[in-house]
Amino acid sequence: MSGFVRACALDEVKADQGLAVDVGDLTLAVARDGDDVYAVQDLCSHAAVALSEGEVEDCQIECWLHGSRFDLRTGKPTGFPATEPVATFPTEVRDGDVYVDTSTTLNGVRPS
Repeated sequence: MSGFVRACALDEVKADQGLAVDVGDLTLAVARDGDDVYAVQDLCSHAAVALSEGEVEDCQIECWLHGSRFDLRTGKPTGFPATEPVATFPTEVRDGDVYVDTSTTLNGVRPS
């Protein structure tokens, strides 16, 4: 899949939690930090746990099971036990909808 594809409506993405969306064959966690919208692969790099079920705060998403946190901008872990980054994807907001491009990642991490 190449180019930007509609992932969800912007108003579906709450300020303090991720939203799981399927785009092509990937499940992504879409999250907000203020007016900025981010998309990361919805899979903790430490364990196969959905990041979208965790809390979002200070531009980080937290894995609800073990407490690992990931920077939404870079995908880098900011709290243990995770030590590997998660894939991050380009996003755009158009006419109240969130679009994601899954043909590339912003941080070079290949989705698993």
